[in-house]
Amino acid sequence: MLKLYHNDMSSCAQKVRLCLAEKGLEWESKHLDLRAGEHQQPWYVKLNPRAVVPTLIDGDIVIPESNVINEYLDERFPDPPLKPGTPFGRAKMRLWTKQLDEGVHDSGIAVISFALAFRQQYLSRGEAGKEMLENIPDPIKRERRRDVIEKGLDSIHFSIAIARMLALYDDMEDALAEHRFLVSDDYTIADAAFTPYVLRLDHLDIMGVLENHPRVLDWYRRLQQRPSFQLAITRWDNEKYLTLMKQSGRENWPKIQSIMRAL
Repeated sequence: MLKLYHNDMSSCAQKVRLCLAEKGLEWESKHLDLRAGEHQQPWYVKLNPRAVVPTLIDGDIVIPESNVINEYLDERFPDPPLKPGTPFGRAKMRLWTKQLDEGVHDSGIAVISFALAFRQQYLSRGEAGKEMLENIPDPIKRERRRDVIEKGLDSIHFSIAIARMLALYDDMEDALAEHRFLVSDDYTIADAAFTPYVLRLDHLDIMGVLENHPRVLDWYRRLQQRPSFQLAITRWDNEKYLTLMKQSGRENWPKIQSIMRAL
């Protein structure tokens, strides 16, 4: 049976769980507590040198990186297909998922999440929090996160992250004017991959970011009606962190609005 090392509220884990659910695949859960630094333990770093989730285990095969995992799953278990049937369609799909690895995730939604909510978990843990920060393998990610943890919404990276996500939502709005889903009229890996990047706004209670993106809002509401959403997202909701995220988002919404107006 497939095994997945993941975390309940991780955006990257959510997109893989969506793919697994869309394909109706059974898998064994290996949940990691990121706040306790379980993803930085030596045994896990051997599986995933970047010390991130998720990691898929298929027999003796180890696959890290969420977008790679989803393509692997679609080739390994081709029915139902989650990739377009034409070379051009697959190219369009990959142009979407490529963005996630080029800034949308680490310098986009992750920065927003840490600035609003998760920085407090590092700060409250004192030396243990500092150790977790220093154990981030990627030096660019580590220093960006350090700045966000120290400065919160006043970090220059926060305004940049808001601008990057707004540009993404503009692109999504344009694509959804042409078809029901991001690539075509069919649900694909791209839709699974991007669901968490609207879901996180919902969890932070800052959906006002999408006030000028009605098609993106409609797309998200349609995705919430799919059985995969309940299996991959809702059943893994962590109420403790949802409460933290919503409270922080509401408290900081006026400042986010001010940043958006200044862009």
